Amino acid sequence: GCESLLCAPSPKPDPGHSSTHCMLTLAAVMAPSLRLGTPARAASNQGAARMSSSAAASTSAPYGSWPSAVTAKFITTSGVRIGGLGCDDSGSVYWLEGRPQEGGRKVVVKYAPGAEGASERGAVDATPKDANVRTRVHEYGGGAHLLTPKGVVYSDFKSQRLFLAPAGGGDAVCLTPESAWPDGQYRFADARLTPDGRHLVCVREDHSPTADAKPSAVLNEVVSVALDGSGAMTVLATGADFYAAPRLSPDGRTLAYITWEHPSMPWDATTLRVRPLGPLATAEGAGEDETAASTAGHARVAGADAEGCMSDGDISVQQPAFSPSGALYFISDESGFWNLYRAPPDGGYASAVNVLPRPTDFGGGSPGWQFGQQGFAFLQDGRVVATYVDRGSGQSRLVLLDDVAAPTPSEFGSEEGLPFFFGSLVESSDDGALYMLGGSPQRASGVYRWSGLLPGGGGAAEMIACSSSSEIDESLVSVPRPVEFPAPMGTSYGYYYPPRNDAFTSDEAAPPLLVKAHGGPTAATSTAFNPAIQFWTSRGFAVLDVDYGGSMGYGRDYRRRLRGNWGVCDIDDVCAGAQHLVAEGLADPKRLAIDGGSAGGYTTLGALAFKDIFTAGCSLYGVADLGCLAGDTHKFESRYLDGLVGKYPEDKQLYDERAPINAVDSLSCPVLLLQGDEDKIVPPNQAELMHAALLKKGLPCALKMYQGEQHGFRKAENIEDALNSELFFFSRVFGIEPTPDAAPFDIDNMPA
Repeated sequence: GCESLLCAPSPKPDPGHSSTHCMLTLAAVMAPSLRLGTPARAASNQGAARMSSSAAASTSAPYGSWPSAVTAKFITTSGVRIGGLGCDDSGSVYWLEGRPQEGGRKVVVKYAPGAEGASERGAVDATPKDANVRTRVHEYGGGAHLLTPKGVVYSDFKSQRLFLAPAGGGDAVCLTPESAWPDGQYRFADARLTPDGRHLVCVREDHSPTADAKPSAVLNEVVSVALDGSGAMTVLATGADFYAAPRLSPDGRTLAYITWEHPSMPWDATTLRVRPLGPLATAEGAGEDETAASTAGHARVAGADAEGCMSDGDISVQQPAFSPSGALYFISDESGFWNLYRAPPDGGYASAVNVLPRPTDFGGGSPGWQFGQQGFAFLQDGRVVATYVDRGSGQSRLVLLDDVAAPTPSEFGSEEGLPFFFGSLVESSDDGALYMLGGSPQRASGVYRWSGLLPGGGGAAEMIACSSSSEIDESLVSVPRPVEFPAPMGTSYGYYYPPRNDAFTSDEAAPPLLVKAHGGPTAATSTAFNPAIQFWTSRGFAVLDVDYGGSMGYGRDYRRRLRGNWGVCDIDDVCAGAQHLVAEGLADPKRLAIDGGSAGGYTTLGALAFKDIFTAGCSLYGVADLGCLAGDTHKFESRYLDGLVGKYPEDKQLYDERAPINAVDSLSCPVLLLQGDEDKIVPPNQAELMHAALLKKGLPCALKMYQGEQHGFRKAENIEDALNSELFFFSRVFGIEPTPDAAPFDIDNMPA
């Protein structure tokens, strides 16, 4: 399913995915990614509270000082994160909930309205109350649970072991027991069930028996895991740096998977390979000869000839899946966009054709960051459904096609009753209806049911569960406007949110502007309803959410603008976006702020250090020293900077030139730093070094270190404090009277 950091961020998240990925982020504080992210009730939730403007007539007040009912506490207490959508064989609907009020714990739930103990979303927990369903493979995880006839198989965050929560209730059963290996040695993700129901096939990440392997020593493989509780495993693919999306043919005799090598990332150069499968290990005996597991001996279907290449001719292939007929589908950017391809089984899947050739990216918002993402799905009758975003309208579209080499596709959208945006398509095995995650810029996201493809079906999709228990009056909701603006490398894109609170007006010429730089950096923003943006706009700030050069969703050439240009293209674009709005009279040039998380934090610090556009900034777990990051991060991103900046240490001079920590002398404005003390992706020393340098320079600054937080904040109290602290910081810097919910704290070097 698609993890939505909704009303409860990256995420980054960390979204889990089983269908189209929707990057629906609460805010940088909730959406980890360095990556290097009007709430409305469901139809069944008639008791949801409405939050509205308290004044019948508008009052004149300075921009930024407007009191708002959209508080940080409202954001965390009124909602959850929803992702991981799926249906079991009986037609029951499940999803994954991230709960800020439980420290960010993730729980698989079953939709059972009216059942004893059902939540306001009509769901009951399907995993134990002490379980946190998360995997740490690649650190960003995803694909942490699987629905099976026996129950829910899930990865437990603390131990990283696999458990089975029985369908009929009862205690969870450990499938990978302590007698087999110590806690933390193995991590598992993206599992699929073999047709006989006796094994899982998944990605395994080996961190050594002491669970402390250096990134270069971490071993990634595709393995089978027996479901008999023995922990017996068979290695099925090995020898490459990375693996993802192991998928089985309907008869279980063929395994397909994606693989790639350093220094590539999955959106750079990957290869789709297939291999035949033999017997798999169980408690009774070993499986097939593991010498057959070498990736070098497995047939190449599509993608890069050399998985480690980083050239203009490389190809990214992702999201393989077998149709009921046995054809192998996948997305590939060989055409310049991530289009959908079909490879028939005849001839070893060697004759793949592009079945949806068009200048648009399929596959979701940010393919490759997490496991389990899928931008298309198969219906029981064999047809294929896929989704994409129409860049002209910003709306999602559904494409329906037959499972043939030259299909004639049909399209559906909001005019046929679909939500403004949607993803994570799952067909019910019960009645054939489509379930999906969806929403709009004005409405909190949730789980929808749509019968538009059924005979005699149609009408608007029904929201059966909403991520938010409360509703914000439309008088407080700012609707984003797509903007294009000139930048040094060509046209760039973003979404402008004007100030909106109908209880207030302002006599000032233009509002303060907050520019948001998304994480990644190879990721994208979204127009999904984001209460953390409404937090700002309902107080009188304008917001510009920028899809700078290098962002996903605009084709391969736009994505490749960032090659060798991180710290150049992204910084140029956020500055160009702010200047464009100033020129249009939509932003006050003296009150231009910028924030971002992770890679967006680096763009924030770089824009403050290397340009003279912004007058304040906030970096959330951002990168300050590129050289330190190159030598001190996890395996998945340990060579990411080779493509973004250059090889390290060969290009150390370039790293030093682009490191904000080395340009503090050129900084001239206040900076707030927010950081988790357990962050393994951007270690805390990055923020500490930057804070020390800012203190020495005498600039107004502050560092807040959140205990027990990792890459992205998941605890409600920390999410709230981060938002309120940023509000207080910008209010003080811009001379705005802080609203009552701003969290006062000491700002270093700030005059009283």
